[in-house]
Amino acid sequence: MSSTKGPDPEPGEADPSAAARAQLAIERLLSRSGLVASAALAIAVALAWAWLTRSEMAAMDGHAMAMPAAPWSAGYLAPAFAMWAVMMVAMMLPSAAPMILLHARIGRVPTAARRLAHTLLFSLAYLVVWTGFSAAAALAQALLIDLGLVRASTLALGDRTVAAAVLVGAGSYQLTSAKAACLDQCRSPIQFVLRYWTPGVGGALRLGLAHGVFCVGCCWGLMILLFVAGVMNLAWVAVLAALVLFEKMAPPGWRASLLIAGLLFAGAAALLAAG
Repeated sequence: MSSTKGPDPEPGEADPSAAARAQLAIERLLSRSGLVASAALAIAVALAWAWLTRSEMAAMDGHAMAMPAAPWSAGYLAPAFAMWAVMMVAMMLPSAAPMILLHARIGRVPTAARRLAHTLLFSLAYLVVWTGFSAAAALAQALLIDLGLVRASTLALGDRTVAAAVLVGAGSYQLTSAKAACLDQCRSPIQFVLRYWTPGVGGALRLGLAHGVFCVGCCWGLMILLFVAGVMNLAWVAVLAALVLFEKMAPPGWRASLLIAGLLFAGAAALLAAG
């Protein structure tokens, strides 16, 4: 999947250095293609949050999604999977926006329409990976309910000790080399595109899949924290989405992963003290 070949220069341009190509891409992010991609991202995220908000309000009114009691039934797993998939769109697309907008400008194809089509394929491939994660999360949700660890009504862990253990586990992953390697790929869109970019439809799909894999590797530990305060607790969903965005956008010198790990360890201690 890896390739050291970067995108071709514009017709008539001299082949610039990697730094010059990166600067050129940044300067063009607000072009027409960038604005179209930005609008599409904003609409997708807004629709996802609107669906989640409506679902939470329905649950509060006692009209939650019709899910039978049996967590392993298709009637339960299908809406659970849909909920997780929409939630991943709402939470992850904002943090992926810099990579998507860069892709909208750095591809070299004859027309802007084809360039945007390639960016759409890149984005869909990225979401396919998170859709796979959503399927695994829905199965995990069913298993946790079946084991009695998660309440079916709130989709939250019922035991403070277990919740604290999940916080500690997620915080510990923040300090691993695997987390650092995946985060490096996610927080440097220019370097990532220059390293893995290849032309054509296949290149767009491979790049989107690669970004999705690195993104899941970076963020899965934070995503499982949804079970701590409730999967459909939108305030908690928003907090975790903000942490993901902060971690990817913060300068390396801020040591965001270490800061988040500290917050998670402190939260685990608070839970244990309260118990």
